[in-house]
Amino acid sequence: MSMTNPMDRVMTGEFASDRTQLSSRNRIRILNWNIERGLKFHAIAAFLRNFGADLILLQEVDLNVDRTQYRDVAQELASSLRLNYAFGREFQELGRGRQGTPAYHGLATLSPWPLAGARVIQFRRQSRFWKPRWYVPRIGVFQRRFGGRIALAVEAHIDNHTVTAYNLHLESKGRDDLRLEQLQELLHDVKRRRVAAPVLIGGDFNLDAGNERAVALLHGAGFRDSVQLPDVPTTINGLAFRHARCIDWIYVSGPAQSTGQVHSSVRASDHYPVSTILTNIG
Repeated sequence: MSMTNPMDRVMTGEFASDRTQLSSRNRIRILNWNIERGLKFHAIAAFLRNFGADLILLQEVDLNVDRTQYRDVAQELASSLRLNYAFGREFQELGRGRQGTPAYHGLATLSPWPLAGARVIQFRRQSRFWKPRWYVPRIGVFQRRFGGRIALAVEAHIDNHTVTAYNLHLESKGRDDLRLEQLQELLHDVKRRRVAAPVLIGGDFNLDAGNERAVALLHGAGFRDSVQLPDVPTTINGLAFRHARCIDWIYVSGPAQSTGQVHSSVRASDHYPVSTILTNIG
């Protein structure tokens, strides 16, 4: 009997209230956030509860990892906030799980609306930085991992709109060329599947928002910046050698208008939440 690779599987759960209680609207509120593993779980949950997004894209989400008290961060957020969720594994974190139970790190998409068709896109081009080496101990501090960078694709049925959301986390190590190749792979998936608008691409790009090659790729594929704040940092400058950068984006296809915001007062991660409101969706 063949065994399914756990890195290919998407974990899902439904905790949302009856959607008939949700108000009809011609606007969709979207939040994108790298939550730094979920280390400040209660502060993250409090912000998400108060914000009230229709669709939430989260990166750096832990599952059974020692640094986050072995939480299933995605499921616990969804359960406590009464949301539906999908979680895709990006890496298995070596030396960080409980005995006999692996630790994982990945992406989560949450919504009070129904989610369907969740799937993982594993990028073909990957950095070799994270791979185990015989001479590197498999303990948490050395960050040895199995797996690789991914995107998590989900269909969200928001009122009378179907929104296809690509939640991604591009490689943090190496040159921009690798990140651009991963972005091209995702755009190829959109084109190959002929996904109807509106389509969202949101996440931690690890590319500055002013990167001309990335912007040209997205524009050429019919996407536009829905936040429109390329000079506002989305990361916190916590160390002298770490400069704050604008690397967390939300791009959208189709005719919808948008208004974006970087929530720079929120200090529950080393990234700020980024949001957009889509109107006139069609």
